[in-house]
This record gives sequence, structure tokens and C-alpha cells, in this order.
Amino acid sequence: MKLLKDLFYLFYPNICANCKEQLLQNEKVICTFCRHDLPLTNFKSYTRNKVSSIFSGRITIEKAYALLFFRKQGITKNLIHDLKYRGNEGVGVFFGNWIGEIVAKNKEFSTVDFIVPVPIHAKKKKIRGYNQVTKFGECLSMHLKVPLNEDVLIRQSATKTQTLKSRFERFNDLESKFSARNTSIFKEKHILIIDDVITTGATLEACAKELLKTPGIKISILTMSYTE
Repeated sequence: MKLLKDLFYLFYPNICANCKEQLLQNEKVICTFCRHDLPLTNFKSYTRNKVSSIFSGRITIEKAYALLFFRKQGITKNLIHDLKYRGNEGVGVFFGNWIGEIVAKNKEFSTVDFIVPVPIHAKKKKIRGYNQVTKFGECLSMHLKVPLNEDVLIRQSATKTQTLKSRFERFNDLESKFSARNTSIFKEKHILIIDDVITTGATLEACAKELLKTPGIKISILTMSYTE
């Protein structure tokens, strides 16, 4: 399956990930017209916004941010699906550079010590061939000048595709279990957990709770998109 995806983007590398029209020479991943239609969250605060409010009373986080709104139909969904299910890791690079420039310029995440992506199960990674937020994290790492760590947080069980679940199922997903190993490097550090989409926040909360077992650790959240 991954071979077919790689072949597609080998022969059609310059197609808009949303409208599938040919990209111009200076365009990357999506065309200018589609980019102008992206539903930006335009959060004015990194400490008080719709993402941070999700975790109120559940876990303590320092900051939270999402670039786009994710809707049942629309550009954001098309981009995320292209990233997750069609092998287009360029979408992760696109979002990583865009968000990376925003947060680095505003210095809102200047105290972050490590970036940790939400992991996918080893079986799913073998099938897909990649974690959809790895390239995203690598670009953020470059802009924030902090290391990306994919070795500490481990997903213990595979789950069915999140897009096939209802909001209630996602919130009550008892199968989404995580464990952490060798967390001593995170002691007294500020960790930025990243993901592609946040809906109920259950997955990110589960990851944060596992990492919060480490003494003195602080957690912030950053995602490509947020489900209204």
C-alpha cells in the first residue's frame, strides 16, 4: 500500500492536496486559492482558547494552540486525510513550517525543551509506513530549536481509525493506552505534545497523564487542527 502511495506522489508531486489541480512553481502542497480558504482559528491567546479550555479541570497545561478548524467537510479534512491515508507527508511539512514560524516568532513556546508526537501503534505504523505527525514534529523542532523525541512515549494498543468513531467513543476510548519509558530526561522539563487533530482531547490527555508522572514536568499542546 505504501509503495502505491509513494509512486503516486512520485509521478504527481505537484498536485494540490485539496482541489487536485496542478500547483504553480512557487506553490507547495496546496494552491493559493485553497490556502486562502483555510479556516484559521486565529486564537489571540495561547493560554486561553478553545483548545486549552478542553483540558480545564482535567489536566494542567501551560499553553495550547491549533492552526485550523477541522470540520466534517472542507479543506482541513482533505489535507489531514491526504497526510494520514494517502502518503502525502508533505502536508506535515507544510503545517510544521507554517506553525513553526508562528510560534517561534511570537516566542510563546520558547521555554519548550522537547517535542513529543502522539505515537501510533507499531502495527499501524508498519501498515502506513510512518507516523503522520513525524514530519510535522521535525519541522517544529527546526523552528523552535529543540529536539523531537519519539522514543519515550509508546502506544500499547491499536485502535480503530479515529475518523470512524463518534465523539463519545473517542472520549471514552479505553483502548487508547500509553506508556512512557526512560522519562528521566524529561524531569523538570517543558514538553510540547503534538498531534494532527484534537476533538475531545482524550488521546492527548492520556499522553499527558502518562508524562505527568515525571517529577517537575510541564506540558503544552499543539495540533494542526481543532474540531469545532
